[in-house]
Amino acid sequence: MAAKYPLSEQELSCPVCCEIFRDPVVLSCSHSVCRTCLQQFWKTKGSQECPVCRRRSSKGEPPCNLVLKNVCEAFLESRSQRSSAGSEGVCSLHNEKLKLFCLDDQQPVCLVCQTSKNHKTHDCCPIDEAVTDCKTKLQTALEPLQKNLKVLEEAKRDCDQTAAHIKTQTQHTERQIKQEFEKLHQFLRDEEAVRIAALKEEEEQKNQMIRRKIEEMNEEISSLSDTIRNIEKEMKAEDIQFLQFYIFRVQRSPKHPEKTSGALINVAKHLSNLKFRVWEKMQEIIQYTPVTLDPNTAHPKLHLSDDLTAVEYRHQKSSVPDNPERFDKYWCVLGSEGFNSGTHCWDVQVGDRDSWILGLIPESVTRKGTTFSDSVWGLGYNKSEDKYLTRCPRQSGLSLTPKEKLQRVRVQLDWDRGKLTFTDLLTNTHLHTITHTFTERLLPLFCNESDYPLRILPVKTSVTVKQHS
Repeated sequence: MAAKYPLSEQELSCPVCCEIFRDPVVLSCSHSVCRTCLQQFWKTKGSQECPVCRRRSSKGEPPCNLVLKNVCEAFLESRSQRSSAGSEGVCSLHNEKLKLFCLDDQQPVCLVCQTSKNHKTHDCCPIDEAVTDCKTKLQTALEPLQKNLKVLEEAKRDCDQTAAHIKTQTQHTERQIKQEFEKLHQFLRDEEAVRIAALKEEEEQKNQMIRRKIEEMNEEISSLSDTIRNIEKEMKAEDIQFLQFYIFRVQRSPKHPEKTSGALINVAKHLSNLKFRVWEKMQEIIQYTPVTLDPNTAHPKLHLSDDLTAVEYRHQKSSVPDNPERFDKYWCVLGSEGFNSGTHCWDVQVGDRDSWILGLIPESVTRKGTTFSDSVWGLGYNKSEDKYLTRCPRQSGLSLTPKEKLQRVRVQLDWDRGKLTFTDLLTNTHLHTITHTFTERLLPLFCNESDYPLRILPVKTSVTVKQHS
């Protein structure tokens, strides 16, 4: 290599840019400079001087140093080849095998490099030891990345499941909406048919009455026509016969036809407040439930009725997303609307089988794990102990002994006065009242461990008309 390249890399470097010469030119002072560097230097300096010795150049376009250019190009090509060889485990500077790893510079070196001034004072170790240490460090760094990847993959699966569930929810809800509206449409069609039938029936009755009246009038017209013809005939008779006929005819008084009242269609009966009366009758098929259930909060083993008024336990888990609103330990579901003021009441059919709880929890309480149970105001039945127990945060429950097994329970909340009352509907007996100063929004709570559904009962509805005085 020394015979092929008698000049070092430093000697092949431009004195201006300190890089290997690119298109070198030679000045009259015998110094060589890159053509571009020289032009830039002259432009900045304002005079044609040598960048090395400051001797003024007599030529505005110095000739190319062809020999130096060829040597530099050969050197650059050789260095490129050595660099390529270095990537295959050979030192690009000394063409020696890379056996050591410089810990200070974090790069592989050969034995010659280790003894050079660049690495002489650095810590070096064998390549295999460096590889082992680096792999250990990478493995340590890789573990949290793998964990993060696993978490992200699980989160993506949850998102995919949620997206699929949203589609299922939409399709199911759309079907239910169409079914409910079809019931309303059918009711309106039936009601329309009944009212049109009543109109047609009245039309037939009035037509029959008018037809009878017309028949009577036709008979009268026919009789009167015969009388007129007879009179005209008798008027041509002899005097004595005419007088006898006249005396007889004068004794008969003609009848005058009477107008028929109520002959027209009673339009007011059919059209007066039609929409209101149909809506009023619609109350017979419409049920109102003061509290409905929120399926997005239901434990996966709970099944809700289509109208969201009943909940029952099933052994088979449903494939629903584990969203933050959903219970995952207790078999509970919440009401769809919360209360932060006023008085509210709902009746629940509980049956007399397995354990259940009715009550309220704060909206802010987490639904995961078992900690939420410390934030319940309620009444429940424990089948294993055959006891009815009250529940209050940070208080021991009270045991209740109703006269009979509870079948229907009324839950009544007076948020402003801080009262939660439970009543046995069948015997109209007060069971218990919890007093507490409520400070946040509360949600109805329903827990059920039985395949017998807890069912929220509908209330009677009525239509009233209020006239302004």
